[in-house]
Amino acid sequence: MTSLPWLDPDQLWFPPANEALDDPDGLLALGGDLSTERLILAYRNGIFPWYSDDQPILWWSPNPRCVLFPNEIHVSRSLRRTLNQQRFQVTADRHFGRIIRLCASTRAEGTWITEEMIASYSELHRMGVAHSIEIWNQRGELAGGMYGLAIGRCFFGESMFSLETNASKVLMVHLAHQLQLWGYRIMDCQVESRHLLTMGARTIPREEFLSILRMTIDQKPDQTDWTFLWRWPGPEE
Repeated sequence: MTSLPWLDPDQLWFPPANEALDDPDGLLALGGDLSTERLILAYRNGIFPWYSDDQPILWWSPNPRCVLFPNEIHVSRSLRRTLNQQRFQVTADRHFGRIIRLCASTRAEGTWITEEMIASYSELHRMGVAHSIEIWNQRGELAGGMYGLAIGRCFFGESMFSLETNASKVLMVHLAHQLQLWGYRIMDCQVESRHLLTMGARTIPREEFLSILRMTIDQKPDQTDWTFLWRWPGPEE
């Protein structure tokens, strides 16, 4: 079995993403730390942490990569009816701490979002790199949410939860359209799921994903203020 590099917390580096294992798919390195500098370096190079409390920090770059190009968001007929009902409102950066903790606590299969990760991503939020997206019902109650990182013209989705039917789908539609208006090139979904694929996400080879990152990660988006202005029906509808 190929040995994996152990990262020294005092040395800020990663092996190239294309050196990741095929089995388990995408495992690249172990150890290091969750400093904001290391996390930003990881995402800039197509790498993300994913591990449990009883494991060392594990760093991944799977092949293929699940992504959503904002202009490819798919709105089914039933979802269109939900959007037409205007049952939900979408905001950003209102309750980052609440969103990341609900992403951790609402997963029936358990979570990789450890207290250490919550602390590190909360610091990224204070730096303006990590963002939360909230979706609210007509009673002003939280119906779902998501958090991720915005670097250059790339948004890296980390985790999402839904407390009401279709809330996460409505959130995805609003997020995709808003990212498109701001000039974002890609939304990283990391690993495919049926939910993401039905929303228009698809898998691409890791090298294609890394190529997109290289072209867009240093480009400033058209807007850096995360105020959601897009509303359904939008100009494309």
